[in-house]
Amino acid sequence: MKELGVGIGWRPEIADAVEALPGVDWVEVVAENVCADHLPDSLARLRARGVTVVPHGVSLGLGGADRPDAGRLAALAAKAEALGAPLVTEHIAFVRAGGPLTATPLLEAGHLLPVPRTWDALDVLCENVRIAQDALPVPLALENIAALVSWPGEELTEGQFLTELVERTGVRLLIDVANLHTNRINRGEDPAEALSALPVEALAYVHVAGGVERDGVWHDTHAHPVPRPVLDILADLASRVSPPGVLLERDDRFPAQEELAAELDAIRTTLATAAPAAERAVVAPATSATAEPAVATVEAPARPRPLLIGAGARVSGGVMPVRSPEPVPAQASAPAPAPAPALTTAPAPAPATAPAARPSPDARPSLDAARQRVGVAEVALLSALVAGTPAPEGFDVRRLGVQRRALAAKRADVVAKVAPELPEILGEGYRPAFLSYARNRPMTDGYRHDALDFAEGLLIAGRPEDPAARRLLTDWWRERAGVRPPGPAARLGHRIRTALGRG
Repeated sequence: MKELGVGIGWRPEIADAVEALPGVDWVEVVAENVCADHLPDSLARLRARGVTVVPHGVSLGLGGADRPDAGRLAALAAKAEALGAPLVTEHIAFVRAGGPLTATPLLEAGHLLPVPRTWDALDVLCENVRIAQDALPVPLALENIAALVSWPGEELTEGQFLTELVERTGVRLLIDVANLHTNRINRGEDPAEALSALPVEALAYVHVAGGVERDGVWHDTHAHPVPRPVLDILADLASRVSPPGVLLERDDRFPAQEELAAELDAIRTTLATAAPAAERAVVAPATSATAEPAVATVEAPARPRPLLIGAGARVSGGVMPVRSPEPVPAQASAPAPAPAPALTTAPAPAPATAPAARPSPDARPSLDAARQRVGVAEVALLSALVAGTPAPEGFDVRRLGVQRRALAAKRADVVAKVAPELPEILGEGYRPAFLSYARNRPMTDGYRHDALDFAEGLLIAGRPEDPAARRLLTDWWRERAGVRPPGPAARLGHRIRTALGRG
């Protein structure tokens, strides 16, 4: 497999800019946002130019207690084949919980949530990964995620967890250096310790993205410029291993093409200046559509390069610690790093640096028992975040509140995108109304169904108060739901169910 080079996340909002950016070697597309039998014209043109396209999934939930859904796997496989992708990527996360395994309602997070770093969760994740690998036509790589909360009683550090995962499954790793920075601020996890324990020979590629700090919490928004600490983590990673690919992610508040180009140039400069002298690339910021590929390396036989491994390989390795200076907007050339600041927040306790002893095979529960235990733990956390149930024992209640509000805000934003008529009809009342609805109404069937449920709830409550707006909302709901709008009887039934705790 060829090295990927420097790329950018393809999004419909910046499709024209991505096509015009000089020196883009590859793009990544959110797998759930494209159809295998009807690819966007922009992606087709990029492929025709020889630009590699990698599908990046967000909904498999491989860290969940249930086995991965065969339909989702088949859809991801079809998209990989349609795009001619050399690999596909997903996340080490769970995105839903509940159902028959735990005899509880199925809940959707609408977000990537952290997996507990326990032997049970690792056993479950490894089997799920092997199922996915068997169903996909190309290699799979998994991404570390950012999180606002830490699980109590974790038995492994992130580095140990990922190393075990790679050794057992041969899966590749997609390392998001922005997520390492996020977890430093939010969970007190030192990127140096995480990087030093990673099996970097399994590295498939790297994500770089921006965020923002509010009230001592770092929000991984993908909507702000890449800060200096993220580039420093990239620099330290690149000083010990040549990343096969590096990708800039941007998902909202899309800037002008020139700003995207400057961020890509900052990444190229970081890679060039971070590489050891024997391998240092001659990298110049791309200045025209005919520029040569931005990353050109010189082989150094004395130093091992990352292996592009497939399923079944067993690898290990490590990298140098990193510095984390004050965040500043990314520039076209990387400035010299500043001294690392002290944390100004009180992070959640990090896991112990030494792993708990691995249980012997005879002492470990069956995989089905492990799935049930993981499922009970995950549904308790997700229910506290989206359904208003009490916080599970051992969690930081304040951080759960921050995560709960962040999930509701993201849910409101995504519903506004998939159903833009709702904020148009409701005006300034849309957001407070949706957040009130979402407080105790978890999502169970995706964002489009969530939008219908929200509109139905408003109509049942006789809202909005303005008759003209209510008529518009009724027409919108009727057209999409395919049934008559809820009348007085439905409203009465809803009130009775609510009073009985069934609504």
